[in-house]
Amino acid sequence: MVQSKTKRVIFPSTSHYAMQRGITELVNSIRPTLGPRPRITAIQQASANRSPELLDSGGTIARRIIQIQDKDADMGAMYLRQVLWNLHEKVGDGTATAAVLFEDIYKRGLHYLTYGGNALRLRYYLEEGLHLVVNELSSMKTSVEGKEILAGIARTVCFDDELSILLGEIMDIVGPYGHVAIRTSHGRKLEREYVEGMYLEGQILSRAMIIEPGNQKAEMTDAWILVTDLDIDEPRTLVPVLEVAIKAGAHSVLILSKSMSDKSAGLLVVASKDPKKFRVIGAKFNVLHAEKLMAVVNDLVILTGGRAILKEAGDTLEGVKEADFGKVRQVWADNTYFGIVGAKGDPRQLRTHIQSLQTAYREMKDSETREFLQQRIGRLKGGSATLWIGAYTETEINIRKEFAERTVKAMRGALLDGVIPGGGSALLACQPSLQLKMKQAIEEDERAAYRILYKAMEAPIRILLLNAGYDDNEVLPEIRKAGPGYGYDLLKGQIVNMADAKIYDITNVVTTALHSAISGAALALTVDVLVHHKKLESSMKP
Repeated sequence: MVQSKTKRVIFPSTSHYAMQRGITELVNSIRPTLGPRPRITAIQQASANRSPELLDSGGTIARRIIQIQDKDADMGAMYLRQVLWNLHEKVGDGTATAAVLFEDIYKRGLHYLTYGGNALRLRYYLEEGLHLVVNELSSMKTSVEGKEILAGIARTVCFDDELSILLGEIMDIVGPYGHVAIRTSHGRKLEREYVEGMYLEGQILSRAMIIEPGNQKAEMTDAWILVTDLDIDEPRTLVPVLEVAIKAGAHSVLILSKSMSDKSAGLLVVASKDPKKFRVIGAKFNVLHAEKLMAVVNDLVILTGGRAILKEAGDTLEGVKEADFGKVRQVWADNTYFGIVGAKGDPRQLRTHIQSLQTAYREMKDSETREFLQQRIGRLKGGSATLWIGAYTETEINIRKEFAERTVKAMRGALLDGVIPGGGSALLACQPSLQLKMKQAIEEDERAAYRILYKAMEAPIRILLLNAGYDDNEVLPEIRKAGPGYGYDLLKGQIVNMADAKIYDITNVVTTALHSAISGAALALTVDVLVHHKKLESSMKP
């Protein structure tokens, strides 16, 4: 029998302030990294003989802090840590902004609850205010193009001029859907090479299919591709597919399907027991809408050649022929995407297909359909690039690679979702709408929520100013006087029109940070009780 002995139960308001201590301690480690003149956080490594790890990535700092000494405060710190790491995984940036917003909202919310506010009603109105702010930001966003502007956006993420210039060029060429491989160079310089290709959302079916040491994705060269909208439930239905491929001399096969059972995926792993002779991986589409799935399947078949195995046409895997397989130079798949490089479909047919999509795009009035057509065109015209990272030391290379990966992820968001005025000025511009809602509010909880968000919107720009060595109480009033669209160029030390100065924030990074901070803090404010458990103890009873 397993028993768990409760060590301690902490009730409000003790629990609230315990969590706040942990939140503050974690944010204090991350706050200095916000802005173009970040300060460094030193993390002691496990080995006493190794020098501290010097970090200026909020997500990485949060990841490195696995526990703080105060057990009650540790709950708050670990809660925020998970919020920030999830954000880092989604968009690669914005963790410092989210940390600052989270702390400010939690602190002000806690103060309101102390004087009798209702936590659940406050949470509801905070999340209503989140929608308002996101809509305000959406009205400010603009699209981006050109390697110079893209390089400027990259610079706001990685603060590395040489790397920013190359990434601006790469993303301008490959577009938002192009695959960018970041690899270690044997030299000391940054280099790049381009290969035509595309990638889209999907998911590898088993991590056992990833056999490359230290890699997070499966990669194959000179691969055959079978595309189908079938749900592959029975492993036996895959046997004819494998037999046809092996008999025809294929060495690498990617099967793209609507879904595949674990048993079926397991058969593919077994079939790849000697990957030097034959290897097959399976991936599923991340497209739920039936019409959109058919469009993606059609695009892939035209891009790679072959024929799609379609449920509506009455096709089955038992009837697959060699001619049904498409061909590509390289494929890869991970937990989020799969990609194709060097597709070997008919170039003339592909050009005709892209032209027809462009015509439909120009004539389409429905915004959702128009956006989907734009995505399809981008994928079909996308490219692939490899960025080789060189430096003097292995440590420097690893740091640069991490920056490059984070920056590429953020730049994809900029190309897909556009940009907004940077330096915290876009959030500041949301204050008038929040102030109006605050005045119109009937309930006190509603009024408090909008008041909290109003003050939170200026927290990032205040920290940016302080980190750069400026007095926020002096500069912020001057920014307000300049009007919407204006902010502070922290490097030049002057108020500027952010668009004219090409100082941008990436829309989806800021909005995702807002979602993480506001929703996360609103939920944390409803936590009333902390329960600590001792380690599980095992005892045998007759």
